[in-house]
Amino acid sequence: MGISRQVFTIILLFQIMPSYSHSDNDSTSSQTTRIEYNQSNSTINSSIESEKHSFFEPYNALYSTVYKKGITLKVEGTQILTQTTDNTWKFEFSVDTLLASLKESSQFRLDRGSLRPTKYHYSSRILGKHKEMLLHFDWDDMKVTNDVKNDPWKMDINDLTLDRLTLQLQLRFDLLNQREQLSYDIADGGKLKRYTFAQQQIETIDTKLGHLETIKVARTDNLSEKRHSYFWFAPEYDYLLVKMEHFEKGESYILNLEKISSP
Repeated sequence: MGISRQVFTIILLFQIMPSYSHSDNDSTSSQTTRIEYNQSNSTINSSIESEKHSFFEPYNALYSTVYKKGITLKVEGTQILTQTTDNTWKFEFSVDTLLASLKESSQFRLDRGSLRPTKYHYSSRILGKHKEMLLHFDWDDMKVTNDVKNDPWKMDINDLTLDRLTLQLQLRFDLLNQREQLSYDIADGGKLKRYTFAQQQIETIDTKLGHLETIKVARTDNLSEKRHSYFWFAPEYDYLLVKMEHFEKGESYILNLEKISSP
């Protein structure tokens, strides 16, 4: 496998969730329907209570990704959730190899069932090239300041804007609370990008944690015959992502949870 393919596989693992495949849809509306609860979903989550749940317990999770097209390459990355105060949290992801290292972190608080990021940091080194990005969210002025190469600029946000990392937790939290509309606006690249998802069916799959009943979710805003992204979340583990599959242009990438532990 060539170096460029190895680097792409590393980047795929770094993203873990849908930010690896960007949406071209701009969001200009300040309203969203994801705060509505699903009160009548009898097909999926029928056995889960509909009241609002508390947030996730801190955890460490180890993931691995496998690229399959004649040659298999396995890369691992770590995801960590910690609670810093009563209502503030830090979410981190990192992967480090000989060819590349990628790290991102988000600090956020909870506000009526929604995650509100306050600071997002991205740092990568790929084949000796370094990239760094820092986002500061100002919820009083409804703006985010993006600082890349010491060249800060601001953009407007709406009341439920997320960064690329908190999207992962918000999707899980919405599944936990049986919210039917899974639509999110992400501050990324100077614009708000809309990501949408849909629950599909319950599936029992084999994992490193054993046989788990999972809910299969599809990303729908970029779905086509030549590209799809599916995610399997385990209700038994507070809807933790245990598997992801991305298919594009005849190539398949599979992400699996290796283990989970307390910090």
